[in-house]
Amino acid sequence: MANGVIIAATEWLPKLGYRKRAHLITPMVAGLSGGKMSSSVEDSKIDLLDPPEAVSKKIRKSEALPRVVENNGIIAMVEFVLLPAADLAGKKEFRVERRDDEPLIYTDIQKLKDDYTNDILTPQLLKPAAAEALTRLMAPIHKAYVESAEWQEITLKAYPPPVVKKKEKKVKDKGTRHPGANKEQDLPERPKA
Repeated sequence: MANGVIIAATEWLPKLGYRKRAHLITPMVAGLSGGKMSSSVEDSKIDLLDPPEAVSKKIRKSEALPRVVENNGIIAMVEFVLLPAADLAGKKEFRVERRDDEPLIYTDIQKLKDDYTNDILTPQLLKPAAAEALTRLMAPIHKAYVESAEWQEITLKAYPPPVVKKKEKKVKDKGTRHPGANKEQDLPERPKA
C-alpha cells in the first residue's frame, strides 16, 4: 500500500504543479515482542516520549532468544537506530559493558550478530546496553517534553488516556431472611379482620 502511494505521489505531484517530494523508507524491523512491530501492541515498540523507566522496562521484558538473530527486536534496534545515530553523532559504536571483562564495542552490525550467534553477546548483556544507549539518545527529547506544558497538552489531546468505566453495583434483593433485614418493612401487610 505505502509503495503505491509513493509511486502515485512521485508520478502525479509534478503533473499537478507540486515539487517532487522526498521519501524516507526503512525496512520492516522486528518488534520488541518478536515478529513485526505494531503500534497497537504497547510492549512491542518504544515511543519517542517514553520516560527512561518505561524504556528500560520494555527492553527488559522484550523477547530476545539466545543465539537467535532473526526477529530479534533489540538487535534490529541496534542495527537501524543506535548504530546509525551514533554514526551521525560522529562516533559509530555500540558499547556493551561487562562486569569482569573488557567491554564489547561494535562498529559493525555483522560482528554483533556473529557474537550473538556464538553466545559471546548474550541477551543479559545486550538488553541493558540497548536500554542505556536508547535512553541517552532520547534524553534531549524527553527533557524538552517534560519542560514544555504546551507539548504535554498537545500529547494529551492527540492521545487521550483510555476512559475506564466504573462498574455500577447492582443492589441485590436478599429478601427478608438474611441477617440485618428490616423485618417489619419487608413483611407484607396483614389483612384486617
